[in-house]
Amino acid sequence: MIRAGFRFFRPIARDPRHYQIAILSALLAYGIGTLDFDIDAGSVAVILLTALLTQYVCTRVWRLPSFDPRSPLISGLSLCLLLRTDDFELALLAAIVAVASKFLLRLNGKHLFNPTNIAIAALMALTGRVWVSPGQWGNVAFFAFLMACLGGLVVNRASRSDVTYAFIGFYMTLVFGRSLWLGEPLTIPIHRLQNGALLLFTFFMISDPRTTPNSRAGRIVFAGLVACAAWYIQFRLFRINGLLWSLTICSLTVPLIDWLLPAGRYEWGQLKSEGKPVSHFHVKVEAT
Repeated sequence: MIRAGFRFFRPIARDPRHYQIAILSALLAYGIGTLDFDIDAGSVAVILLTALLTQYVCTRVWRLPSFDPRSPLISGLSLCLLLRTDDFELALLAAIVAVASKFLLRLNGKHLFNPTNIAIAALMALTGRVWVSPGQWGNVAFFAFLMACLGGLVVNRASRSDVTYAFIGFYMTLVFGRSLWLGEPLTIPIHRLQNGALLLFTFFMISDPRTTPNSRAGRIVFAGLVACAAWYIQFRLFRINGLLWSLTICSLTVPLIDWLLPAGRYEWGQLKSEGKPVSHFHVKVEAT
């Protein structure tokens, strides 16, 4: 029985989306129960159902072999954690845009944009009634550490820890470098980096295997571009949500980076990068 249970859970453990769903769910429950997030359980349920329904409809329209709920659940949970609006209809629209973008905005078999990122960025740009509030997370060191640890688990399972650590390294260097240049006390850059939204972006958004470059060198270049653009938007253009705008813009460079630095494309459950599969369990579902 133990051996049978191990065989049952082994495929589940090899797909990083299961870890993402579990961790994002835990973070959301922590936020609602402890940090008083401005979203209730009923709203969360409706947003998730909208994301799942959109995935189901797109699965039928694009005639995919089966309905896969994992990717829309990740997008829906991420929206519940990040997106804030006074118009609940816009939250539902964000769920639709996020999931539909995976089917509509594709190039070379990959998503052109991170679904959650493009949904939030598009609605912020078009409506002005959607925002992301970094302050909702607070600056609790323990919670930040917890997010970093859990996020590290996810990106390692998704074989994308390189882009995560490269980005946070580049971004921290720029933030601290600016403060040192201006003669600011180190408490200022440390405070800027102590928010859950940055960690969520770093460990769960920029590390998306289906929207990052295929090669490791390409992912390092991409991380540097996102960090530099985010810093420029935040500290030179003085616009909030520089991370989200930066990722939206820099995602357009991924096809060029893949062309200049080619490698095998990532598929859930198996990494073909550099031509060396690391898992015998292969899940290939297009548009997920």
